[in-house]
Amino acid sequence: METENRVNFTYMGTSYGDVDDDSSAFSECNSDRSGEFPTASSESRRLLMACVSENSDDLIRQLVADLESCSIDDQKQAAMEIRLLAKNKSENRLKIAKAGAVKPLISLISSSDPQVQEYGVTAILNLSLCDENKQLIASSGAIKPLVRSLKTGTSTAKENAACALLRLSQLEENKILIGRSGAIPPLVSLLENGGVRGKKDASTALYSLCSGKENKIRAVQAGVMKPLVELMADFSSNMVDKSAYVMSLLVTLSEAKTSLVEEGGIPVLVEIIEVGTQRQKEIAVAILLQVCEESVVYRTMVAREGAIPPLVALSQSGTNRAKQKAEALIELLRQPRSGNAAARASDVSV
Repeated sequence: METENRVNFTYMGTSYGDVDDDSSAFSECNSDRSGEFPTASSESRRLLMACVSENSDDLIRQLVADLESCSIDDQKQAAMEIRLLAKNKSENRLKIAKAGAVKPLISLISSSDPQVQEYGVTAILNLSLCDENKQLIASSGAIKPLVRSLKTGTSTAKENAACALLRLSQLEENKILIGRSGAIPPLVSLLENGGVRGKKDASTALYSLCSGKENKIRAVQAGVMKPLVELMADFSSNMVDKSAYVMSLLVTLSEAKTSLVEEGGIPVLVEIIEVGTQRQKEIAVAILLQVCEESVVYRTMVAREGAIPPLVALSQSGTNRAKQKAEALIELLRQPRSGNAAARASDVSV
């Protein structure tokens, strides 16, 4: 799969591109943040004991059997308890998978009962936190049911499905499969319409999936540039950095550049260079440099937005990399019809 230029930071153990380390821009989807025990039942007390016990093997075997019960209540209880066992004790994740829980949990993701579906999704998410389980989960057929849940599940199921798909996408071979299974449009919808956590989870999943051209095209075709621009414009959203990093991956495509401009992204990026944090300024100038490199029209638009004064300031007081990019962009804007300027700017890594 083709992987293109990315900004530089270490995320989930992988280093990307060449912007200074910005690992805090994204935080990993960890285990679920759903509620714990709905009642003080004997089953809940049993599970609490198992969570602190050194040996939960017997309980795990029983719960896996209950997942295939004819009783939906037994299935629901078993899925809830497996979810929590996997959440609260990391060593249980491999035990649960080896006990045969993955396939019956995947079946529950397609349940007509929304809570059963949610528990199934969340249990799969928690099991996917174990690296050894990722390939098993994907090869057992989890991706398409997770995508369906991402489209039609409860708000919690959608968020946890996005996180589970993110975890599975850490295996490079799964990225295209997830994209081809239809995950990109509902992730874009979650980015646009989800709550605070949903937007964060969607942006993180999109960042992971859009390392290759095929998924970038899908994201742009799904309309991702509109919510990205809107979130970048809203400094109170705490999504400026995340949205900008996703955008930085996409603007290698000419279609993405066109969409960014159509959605009003240029004035938003110029404002970030004026008032954003150092990291935000650096990624904003990197995006504008890519947008302007091959387009006199876009350079003219950026200059008319008043970009040169804040770029000059950034070239004097930004990070070393931001200074370099600001200087390259200033040269482009001051010589908008010069092919030589564009050629020189292309030597600056973005």
